[in-house]
Amino acid sequence: MVVFPNGKINIGLQVVEKRNDGYHNIQTIFYPINTRDIVEIITINSDKEITYTQSGLHIDGNTDHNLCVKAYQLLKRDFNHLPHIQLHLHKAIPMGAGLGGGSADGAFTLKLLNNKYQLNLSESQLISYALELGSDCPFFILNRASYATARGENLNPINLDLSDYKILIINPGIHVNTGWAFSQLTPHHPDLDLIEAVSKPVCEWKNRITNDFEPSVFKMHPSIAELKSHLYEHGALYASMSGSGSSVYGIFDKSFNAEIKIPETYFYKWA
Repeated sequence: MVVFPNGKINIGLQVVEKRNDGYHNIQTIFYPINTRDIVEIITINSDKEITYTQSGLHIDGNTDHNLCVKAYQLLKRDFNHLPHIQLHLHKAIPMGAGLGGGSADGAFTLKLLNNKYQLNLSESQLISYALELGSDCPFFILNRASYATARGENLNPINLDLSDYKILIINPGIHVNTGWAFSQLTPHHPDLDLIEAVSKPVCEWKNRITNDFEPSVFKMHPSIAELKSHLYEHGALYASMSGSGSSVYGIFDKSFNAEIKIPETYFYKWA
């Protein structure tokens, strides 16, 4: 059985306060986009509980830290009858890019295991498991435009449809460490009502909706700031960094058809 985990962008991102558990409370809007990885699971007869393989973009780090592997281990903890599996991940969404690719892979693996092996987990139960994997993971259980608070797991679906626009995603291949990015911020309670702000026309978002991570990330990596300016110079109605970076996106009118020059080494995709 195969699933196709998609990425996300953040529309607005404010870090509200640091919590006693070391995490931060935020407010943001998660919006799904059609950049996709591939996860395949088949049942195998093997001494190993899980055999993991991967292709596509290279993933650094220990396999045991992979969120797909962790998703299987989480469910195996509570469902001993889960069979041994072979899990293959084809990686196409850039890592450390603010697009949620790893989180999506983990959440979609939970949903795939639930469906394939008829575990009968509810949406709320899947969200609880997803939160054990990471703060962004619960969003990909719902996978629809949502206003997110707390660590990002308190999700309220909203009526936001950008299908009448084109969205250009650009990633320059710079890895922004999330821990460093949070360390540069002074949490604050914003005056902005984010839900009200996104209800305005997209062309009015520029001076209303911000990402708290941009000033420090742009200072450290001016080329990311240049990408945002480049998108506005070429007609974007709204442009922003997603998450803590390093991807930047621009929202364009659907009739837009001008050429935007992007370095060949950058990842880019019209969504």
